[in-house]
Amino acid sequence: MAATTEAPPPGDPAPELLEGRLWVDGCFDFFHHGHAGAVVQARQLGDELYVGVHSDEAILENKGPTVMTLRERLLSTDACRWVTKSVPDAPYVTSLDWISHFGCKYVVHGDDITSDSSGEDCYRFVKAANRFKVVKRTPSISTTDLVGRMLLCTRSHFIKSLEKTLAGKEGPGTDAERKAEGEAMKERIKLYATDETAKNPGVDVWFWSSEDDAAKKDSSKSAARTFKELFKGAGLKPGQRVVYVDGGFDLFSSGHIAFLRCVTQVEEDLARKEGWYARQAVDERKGKGADYGPVFVVAGVHDDEVINSWKGVNYPIMNIYERGLCVLQCRYINAVIFGAPFTPTKKYLSSLPWGTPDAVYHGPTSFMPLTTDVYTAPKEMGIYCEIGHHEFEDVNAGTIVQRIMKSRDLYEARQKAKGMKADIEAAARHREILEEEQQKKESAQRD
Repeated sequence: MAATTEAPPPGDPAPELLEGRLWVDGCFDFFHHGHAGAVVQARQLGDELYVGVHSDEAILENKGPTVMTLRERLLSTDACRWVTKSVPDAPYVTSLDWISHFGCKYVVHGDDITSDSSGEDCYRFVKAANRFKVVKRTPSISTTDLVGRMLLCTRSHFIKSLEKTLAGKEGPGTDAERKAEGEAMKERIKLYATDETAKNPGVDVWFWSSEDDAAKKDSSKSAARTFKELFKGAGLKPGQRVVYVDGGFDLFSSGHIAFLRCVTQVEEDLARKEGWYARQAVDERKGKGADYGPVFVVAGVHDDEVINSWKGVNYPIMNIYERGLCVLQCRYINAVIFGAPFTPTKKYLSSLPWGTPDAVYHGPTSFMPLTTDVYTAPKEMGIYCEIGHHEFEDVNAGTIVQRIMKSRDLYEARQKAKGMKADIEAAARHREILEEEQQKKESAQRD
C-alpha cells in the first residue's frame, strides 16, 4: 500500500529508526486517564515515547470541534510522566514519513479502530508496513463520555467511598463482580503510580480515612481519621522540600497543570539559589544513585460528595477515581492522598506521612464559592504560599462546561457523528478479525 503524501515536519530527521523509540498520536482533548492508559502501556514497550498531537483544524475536519486548544492539549501531554517529547500538528492519518523523521520505528494505539473523515483506518499505512503495536483500550471512559456527562448533567458516576469500592464493598453488581472491579481499579492505580519508565514504583498513594463522613467536609469535626498507605512509591529523598497542594482537579485541565508546573518552577528557583544544582551537590546525589529534583509534591484529592456539596449540579464531572488517575500520571506530582479534607488543619498537615510540609501552595483563583478561608491553618503556620497569575488561571471544570454549552449544537452533532462513526469502526474491526482468521486458516492449510 502506498505511503501518505503528508510532508515530514521541518528540522533535521533522526539518523536512524530506533527500536525502543515509540510513537503515539491523538487529539488528547482535556487529557484524561483513558489517554494516560494508552500512553503508559506504550511507554512500557520501549525506552522513549514521542506523542503526536493533532491540530484543531485536523480534528474539526475528521472528528468535530475540540474542547481544548492545541496549546492546552500540548501542555497536557508535556505534563504526562511517561512522555519523552510532544510533537504538535501531527497528521490525523499517521504518516510513515512523520514517525520515521523522529526515529520512531513503531506506532502504538489501543485495540479500537480510529477512522478519518472518509471512514478509512487512520493507521492503515503503518499497519501495512508492520510498524504497529496494539495495547488495551482503557474501559468506560472517553472524551465523548465526558462531554455526554456535561450535556446530560448525570451524577451516576459519583463514588461514595473509593476505599470501600476498591475493597469490593461498594458499587453495582454482585459481590464477585464488585470484588473483581475493585481489584482491576487498584491495579490501574498501581500502574498510573509508576515512574517515568512505567515499570517501577513512582508515586506514593495514600488514603485519608474517617469513620465520620462529616470530617471529610470539615476535618475539625472528628478525630477518627487516619492515613492509610495504598501503594509505596519512590518516596521522599534526602534534602527535598515537601510541599502540599489540594483540590478537586476535575477534568484535570490546563489550569491545574499550569498551576502545578508553576509550583515546581518556584521550588526549583528557590533550590537553585540555595545551591541544589551546583556541580558538587549534583555529583554527591549521583554518587548515591540517580539524581533527583528538589521538591516532593503531595496532592490531596477531595471526595465527590465534598466537591458536590460546594459546587452542586453534577460536579465533579469526573469521580474521585478518575480524577486521582489524572493527578497520578502528572510528572509534577510525587504523592497523592485520596479523600483529603477540604480544610487542611494544622493537625492534618502536621500528621502527613512525610512530615509537616515546608509549604502549602494555592493558585491565584478559587474554583469554588468559598464563604470561609480554608487555608487559615497553613497561614498561621507560616507555610502558605500563593502562585501568581498564569496563562490558564481561569480554566477549570466550570469554564470547560461553559465552552461545551456555548457550542452545544456542535458538540451534540459531534456526539451523534461519533456514534455513527463507531458503527463504521466496529464493522471495520469485524472485517479485520475475519481477515485474520482467514489468513490463519490458509496458513494452517499450507502447513
